[in-house]
Amino acid sequence: MRALMIFALVLCQTPIFSQMKTLQERLGYPKETKLLIIHADDIGVAQTENAATIYAMEKGVVNSGSIMVPCPWFPEIAAYAVSHPELDLGVHLVLTSEWKHYKWGPVLHQEVKSLTTDKGFLTDGSVDLSKVAKVEDVEKELRAQIKRAIQFGVDPTHLDSHMGMIFRDAEYVKIYIKLGHEFKIPVMITQQIVDAYESSGIKKMLTEKDVVIDDIYTAATYDYAKGMSKYYTNLLNNLQPGVSTILIHTAYDNDEMKAVTIDHPDWGSAWRQADFDFFTSDVCKKLLETNNIQLITWREMRDKLVR
Repeated sequence: MRALMIFALVLCQTPIFSQMKTLQERLGYPKETKLLIIHADDIGVAQTENAATIYAMEKGVVNSGSIMVPCPWFPEIAAYAVSHPELDLGVHLVLTSEWKHYKWGPVLHQEVKSLTTDKGFLTDGSVDLSKVAKVEDVEKELRAQIKRAIQFGVDPTHLDSHMGMIFRDAEYVKIYIKLGHEFKIPVMITQQIVDAYESSGIKKMLTEKDVVIDDIYTAATYDYAKGMSKYYTNLLNNLQPGVSTILIHTAYDNDEMKAVTIDHPDWGSAWRQADFDFFTSDVCKKLLETNNIQLITWREMRDKLVR
C-alpha cells in the first residue's frame, strides 16, 4: 500500500528486450490500445474485504484481485475462487502485518523467525526487513504462501507485493522473479522497478516470457484528501496507451473494518468504502467507455505469454 505510492508516477516505458512490439501488440491488440487491470488488493484480510470485492467483481468493473494467504479470511475467498475458476486472482505476497491490534503471522510460523516480532507476528512495516530478515526465510515464506493458495484450490494468475515490501530490496525482487518463473505465472512489475535495480542483475533474470507492464497507479493520502472520485476520474481521463493497473482496496465501512483499521485513516475503512463506491458506479463504467479503455486480466497475459 504505502510503499507503492512511488509507483503512481508516469513510468519509463523503454522496452527490456530488443523487440519491436509493444506489450499490447504481443497480446494481440493494436499498439494504441489502452489496456487496464482494475486490481483489488488485500482480499482475505477481513470478511468485509471479501464481500465488497466479490460484489465489485460481480457487479462493478473490478476485474482482478490478489489474496493475502496468511490472513484469517483466506479460506473463505479461496473457496469462492474454487467455485469461480474463471476469475483473475493472484497471490498478494505478505511480509508485514501493519494494523494496530489485528495481526497475523507467517504461514511457516516458527520456521521463519527472522521475519517475525517476539510475539510471533509479521512486523508492521516500520522495520527494515533487509537488516533483520534472512533472505532464505523470505524465499521460504513467499513460496509457502503460493503453495498454500494452490493447496486450497486457487489457480494463481499472478504475484504481487503487499505494501510493496518486496520492492524495497534487490534480493527480494530476485526471489519474486524466481518464484514467478518457478510457478509459471507473471509477477506485477514495471520497467521503473527493473531499472531501479539494474546494477543488481534483475534485467538478466527476465526472459521474453516475462510481463513488464507500463504503469501502476494507486491513490496517495493527498489524493484521498481531495476526493477519490476526482482522483480516479482524472486518472481514467488521462490514461495513455499501454498496459496499466490501478491498485485499489475495496471493503465496506462497517464495524469490522473500522476495528481492523483503528487509528489508521490512511487506507482505512472509509478509504476502502470510497474505492468500492467509485468502481461499482455507473460513472466509472461510463469513463471507461468514453475513454476507449479496454479491461484486461493477468489470466489473459499469463495464458498468452507465460505458459
